[in-house]
Amino acid sequence: MTSEFYRNIVIATDGSENTRKAISYGIEIAKLSGATVHALYVVDTSSFSSIPMDAGWESMYEILKNEGAKAISEVKKQGGIAGVDVREVLEEGHPSSSILEFAETNNVDLIVMGTLGKTGLDRFLLGSVAEKVVRSSKIPVMVVHSGKTN
Repeated sequence: MTSEFYRNIVIATDGSENTRKAISYGIEIAKLSGATVHALYVVDTSSFSSIPMDAGWESMYEILKNEGAKAISEVKKQGGIAGVDVREVLEEGHPSSSILEFAETNNVDLIVMGTLGKTGLDRFLLGSVAEKVVRSSKIPVMVVHSGKTN
């Protein structure tokens, strides 16, 4: 079955335990609608922009890239089990901006992401990638609570 609503779905992952539930939901929606999934991991280079490029930064960058590759391969694995076409995407930059830019330039119909579900003062002090994406996106965003609380 294919859907007119969802042809391209981004599942944004950070590789944490908190995104597992979002991955499952995103894969299931893709399976039901016949959509292609774009498993997106963003190497957050924004926090390192003021650090001089040296061997230490290069090794940290490689570690982050490897974590990203593992995170998106988990989405690919789950998609394969469900019979869903998953494309792996590794981007660099600020996570919320990169997610929004990728979604807008690739005709994405839905962005799926996980969250811890912080509330109250924690949410306002810390902010979150999910909150920034929800506030700024022109594309529908599905935020899946991990079920855990901090």
